[in-house]
Amino acid sequence: MITETLLTWTARIISGASVRWFESQPDTCQRVYFANHTSHLDVILVWSALPTEVRQLTRPIAAKDYWEGGPVRRHLAKVFNAMLIDRKEIKVHQSPVDLMLREIGDTHSLILFPEGGRTHGHEVGEFKSGLYYLSKKRPELELIPVYINNMNRILPRGEILPVPLLSSLTFGPPIWLESGEPKIEFLARAREAVLRLKDC
Repeated sequence: MITETLLTWTARIISGASVRWFESQPDTCQRVYFANHTSHLDVILVWSALPTEVRQLTRPIAAKDYWEGGPVRRHLAKVFNAMLIDRKEIKVHQSPVDLMLREIGDTHSLILFPEGGRTHGHEVGEFKSGLYYLSKKRPELELIPVYINNMNRILPRGEILPVPLLSSLTFGPPIWLESGEPKIEFLARAREAVLRLKDC
């Protein structure tokens, strides 16, 4: 608990992040928070921006190859209860989506980054299909878009130490997969939901 509190405050101090909820509010109901991705700190930043009671029920999805790269990262991943996904060896009989659904059960929420990898600057890349298949198997889950601003400058690609700068997170209104909605259309709509938060 002490490590969790320290990590939360460290993330907030480094990023100076202001947190806004636009047409949604923090809640312990099961959700999938999906955000744009420009920095390895995005995982910690979104997780630490949630109120304590919500944070304790929320598991970030993180890249196994990065967060198992040394004892410090491994410890941090345990602190924020990350679900580590192997991006290199995806097995047909155990898909990442099935793993996520099994791990969250009926109580936990997820934080994920549908682009699948970090992008540059203010661009938001095309979304991969994971968010769609999660929603198809669990259509009742609230999907909360999140826009992260300026984190790519706080920890640019290739850098180890973060540079303290102001950033912001905006949590938007929930969306759901509509009945019969095609994958391509849903992913485009979800991406647009994130992009709209840039100007909120």
